Amino acid sequence: MSRHVRRVVTGHDAQGRSCFIADGPPPLVRERHPGSTIVAELWRTQETPADNSSADDHAAGAYSLAPPKGGSALRVITYPPDRLRLATLEKERADASHEDPSRAAALDKGAPRHPGFHKTQTIDYAIVLSGEIWALMDEGETLLRAGDVLIQRGTNHAWSNRTDDDAVLAFVLIDAKP
Repeated sequence: MSRHVRRVVTGHDAQGRSCFIADGPPPLVRERHPGSTIVAELWRTQETPADNSSADDHAAGAYSLAPPKGGSALRVITYPPDRLRLATLEKERADASHEDPSRAAALDKGAPRHPGFHKTQTIDYAIVLSGEIWALMDEGETLLRAGDVLIQRGTNHAWSNRTDDDAVLAFVLIDAKP
């Protein structure tokens, strides 16, 4: 589904009237390896309050997991079943270790129970659009289904899709203090 998200963006014309400035696929869709998550970046803000005066496409550009400092990000992520994704996560983890020796030491300190564990300095609103997915914390886990919302407050976490179907989630990430 992330590959087929329709993004409609509004703005203002030269006379200050509201109009549509974009209607179509997002400018950035990222899949690092076959079997990994598919991320459709829909919009980013650089600051709060957001600046709505520009018609620039704020989702275009390089991908970053965290939003800009003081900003936000809106994305839709498709999680394939773990039976496909886990091997890809292990490969990405190994690649990251080779690229950054300090990260290798951190990863070796104690392997988490799921290779997707990570932490960002954000508050995230995660909305399950379709399918189901397990939200994993250091302590505990819970099953989320379509229509459920998780507020993730800068915690160490991972996502586990234990079904045979994709799980599709919308995320709003907002820069936050740890």
